[in-house]
Amino acid sequence: MNPRNPALSGEISEGAMLRAGLKITHLRLILALEEHRQISAAGEALNMSQPAASRMLGEIEAILKAPLCERAARGIELTEYGRALARRARAVLLELREAAREISELKSGSGGSVSLGSVTGPALSLAVPAIRQISAAYPGIYINVQIENSNVLTRELLAARHDFVIGRVPDDVDPRLFDLVEIGEEDVCLIVRDGHPLLEQEGATLADMTDFDWVFQPRGTLLRRAVEDSFATTGVRLPSTVINTSSIILTLSIVRHSNAIAPVARDVATMIAGNGTAIGEIRVLPITAPIRIRPYSLITAHGRALPPSAKLLYDLILKQARAMPAASLA
Repeated sequence: MNPRNPALSGEISEGAMLRAGLKITHLRLILALEEHRQISAAGEALNMSQPAASRMLGEIEAILKAPLCERAARGIELTEYGRALARRARAVLLELREAAREISELKSGSGGSVSLGSVTGPALSLAVPAIRQISAAYPGIYINVQIENSNVLTRELLAARHDFVIGRVPDDVDPRLFDLVEIGEEDVCLIVRDGHPLLEQEGATLADMTDFDWVFQPRGTLLRRAVEDSFATTGVRLPSTVINTSSIILTLSIVRHSNAIAPVARDVATMIAGNGTAIGEIRVLPITAPIRIRPYSLITAHGRALPPSAKLLYDLILKQARAMPAASLA
């Protein structure tokens, strides 16, 4: 990783890279280094030890005759050479994945496959109805759906594990890596158990809620930041006891069995509250001031074309979003 190392200087051609032994595992490593920013974590993601990952990094630098990483305060950062290789590696691995998918679909005679990621609210209001329609019209299609926060989904999209996602680009990710079509706003509400003390009020303030336990999504997620910003702008101290989880099932279980408060998409709360089951013992807490979160979008990786099956689902979700009245999306 020393830019003054004479062994890392000079030009190299495409053919020379292949003859020198550049491998698919090398490309996977550079992407893992870009994502995790630590050699040990990148190695663990690829099921190899830190020494093995370090040796492989040395191999790549020797092949390319360029330093790919440099030390940073908390691990490593890719150099301009490393970033260039990572960008091309992502495209190469994507093409290989698409080739494998196309061959698999030709061999099986299936109607294609789609991998979609979505935040919870629009997954219920938009993705589920669209999936139902496509499954009825194209029974051979295979659809994989991941429900997660936007931070996770955008990383998965960049790693080519999803065709497209419904969510928001996190503040710490370069928006130029994506193409976005804004399709709606997600209404956020607070949920509590049936019989919660705050339900006795007509509308709870943040000051009323600060002494209760809260269940939040992990740090840095947009929903959590929206709630934290609401506390900050009103001058109310943040809750002292916070449970962090990205699992909606765990969130509901904690809320149901305690006086904890949790922010969720209103579509989730509407589906659950009062549905006649034990988990339906959840209520939406009336509050005096709404919690705002920025609109969500259909997000694709910039420069990456959608395969036909994914384009079909994408277009249907977009059509449904545009047909919904603004009031139902707000």
